[in-house]
Amino acid sequence: MEIGQEICEEFLKGEYQYFMACHIDKEHIHLHCVFNNTNCIDGRTFETHENRRTTKQDRSFSKLRSITDDACRKHHLSVIAHPEMSKGKCYWEWDMSRQGLSWKTKLKFAIDQVVKQSEDFDDFLTKCAENGILVEYNPDHKIDLKFMLAEQKERNPRAKFTRAKTLGWFYETEQIKKCIEQYKGAMIYVPKSKIRVITPKADENKFVRDAIDRANMKLTSKALNILSKYGLTPDEAKKAAVQTFSRRTVLAQELNQLADEIREREEQVEIIKKLRELRPIYTEYKSLTGRKKEKYRKSYDALLQEYHENNQKILKWYPYSHTPTAERIESRIEELYAERAKKNAEYNAAKQKASELSQASVEIENYLRQEQSRDQLKRKRNELE
Repeated sequence: MEIGQEICEEFLKGEYQYFMACHIDKEHIHLHCVFNNTNCIDGRTFETHENRRTTKQDRSFSKLRSITDDACRKHHLSVIAHPEMSKGKCYWEWDMSRQGLSWKTKLKFAIDQVVKQSEDFDDFLTKCAENGILVEYNPDHKIDLKFMLAEQKERNPRAKFTRAKTLGWFYETEQIKKCIEQYKGAMIYVPKSKIRVITPKADENKFVRDAIDRANMKLTSKALNILSKYGLTPDEAKKAAVQTFSRRTVLAQELNQLADEIREREEQVEIIKKLRELRPIYTEYKSLTGRKKEKYRKSYDALLQEYHENNQKILKWYPYSHTPTAERIESRIEELYAERAKKNAEYNAAKQKASELSQASVEIENYLRQEQSRDQLKRKRNELE
């Protein structure tokens, strides 16, 4: 509570009312805070003051994060080592992303599909345009890469491009290049029969056209079987693929967090057990005085030093609460393993579903595009005749 108050006073400068609540009912003690948007000095809003007194790059959340990190370091608490690898978002955006409905999720999904198909970065830029993604790329600028969905531009001609960095660390230029290289070296599912756009020459040959039709129908049939498996219509395929992709991303983050917590807990168990072994030596040392204490310290100097170092590590983890027993932490580790196994199964199912739905939606779109191309060709012939 004291650290939270210190952060609020520095961030709000004593000009806004705020309320804090400390959660001690969880393994990770944490703080929630809300503050009044109206300044109690002059009645102006928080946004008005922030826009006037700070630059655009230093507003609100980046400033708050800096203050919070400084306070945590000062009080020996952990901070996020690489904040650039994730992006904060408001509740509405988080909720839309969770449901797979936000435009950012759709854009990231579309970019990921293009990355899988690209030979190199130049090919990626070309294929973005072919897959409904508008791109601005200027390697001479600091902000070199920007994206926008073509459908977003159609709905709102005044819509602005989104910086790659805003989408997240994985969508910046260098990371996309690395991902393309990784996908090139991986095994990717490629249909045995590829959908082909019928050319005038092929259309003139009935046997060739029938062969292409059979291949296309075979692929489309597979796609429809996948949709039937998940109880979806062709119109729902792409939206469902985006939603599943979004869920898979959330599960991946949760699995990473569980893995980090398991590693940390296992390290804690080792240290607590070691402290338990060394505690009799430390207790004996503390009970002595004078020359006996000095003689004892020289004899057990290495072990006493090890006890001190391990004790400091535990204090960093539990600075304001009682240190749990090794058995209690081991029980928690078992719970985390069970939770991880459950989420891992859910992740694998979501991964498979996203892959299948993505493939199905692409095949159906290609088939429809080919049909449209054929109709246009027929219309042109009729006009010529």
